Amino acid sequence: MPSPSSSRMMRAVQYDKYGGGAEGLKHVEVPVPSPKTGELLVRVEAASINPLDWKFQKGVGRPFLPSKFPFIPVCELAGEVVELGAGASGFRPGDKIIAVNFPGSGGLAEYAVVSASNAALRPPEVSAVEGACIPIAAATALMALRTAGVGLDAGDGPAKNVLVTAASGGVGTFAVQLASLAGHHHVTATCGARNLDLVRGLGADDALDYCTSDGTALRGPSGRKHDAVVHCAEGFPWSAFKPALADAGGVVVDLTPRIASVAVAVLHWLCFSKKRLVPLIVSTKKQDMHALLGLVMQGKIRAVVDSRYPLSRAHEGWAKSMSGHATGKIIVDMVEDAE
Repeated sequence: MPSPSSSRMMRAVQYDKYGGGAEGLKHVEVPVPSPKTGELLVRVEAASINPLDWKFQKGVGRPFLPSKFPFIPVCELAGEVVELGAGASGFRPGDKIIAVNFPGSGGLAEYAVVSASNAALRPPEVSAVEGACIPIAAATALMALRTAGVGLDAGDGPAKNVLVTAASGGVGTFAVQLASLAGHHHVTATCGARNLDLVRGLGADDALDYCTSDGTALRGPSGRKHDAVVHCAEGFPWSAFKPALADAGGVVVDLTPRIASVAVAVLHWLCFSKKRLVPLIVSTKKQDMHALLGLVMQGKIRAVVDSRYPLSRAHEGWAKSMSGHATGKIIVDMVEDAE
């Protein structure tokens, strides 16, 4: 039987230069890629669009990322193993998996190659759509809370006052749930007015409309100051966080660091500051993906999905992500596209 990647063509969405937004995406037919050493060929069932995907298109990684054009974006996906490259182990054809494929991406296509080391078996209780939300969004939330020193199990460390900004976004929705899971932390969340009930339902004790004075001050009705902040939003200066942190000290984990915030973080490190800004560098671990899949399977956390698009309408999902108004995750559903 010939290799699935030997001569077949597949549908894909790609861009061939920096910029252009959703209009810069092109629907094409290209050869199915072949897995190299340590890689898996995956039939993509669902892929999740993240802000980082379109930021690369805008040139945030220029001139290093993308490494070449044309480029098939999106690196968070779920699918079925079709073929193993030389030396790839732990999987076999037919296995359902989730994977993060950074920086190679390739998720907006019917097939993608991923490193076996960046993939995890997906149990049948977790759908492809749910699974596609885990490798980056849920894993980032988990890593941010750990970096902030928030214990994630009952009795794991002291009770903390935890703040999650942009709590109705892809990472924020997971951060609220994970912080609430232990049962002994007080979780405050900021979001738009239309999503206040959502974040309360995910476990937030206090939910603040970021357009109000309390939301701007990052202080809930209880007046609590925060020990740990998972900062998923963009545009807040350090001066907005400092007065909202606990007097004894607190940590703000910045998920979207810029040059100015990195400079502030270095200064805090050099001065041994009690109130600190810490830029987060995300590196998804296989064991974290397994742990998060287990939590989804047990019903302890869930993926909040804003919208689903077939591959033929992936550009609409791209535009929705760029608008900044998505509630939860934006999914390109290959199974829906095939039906």
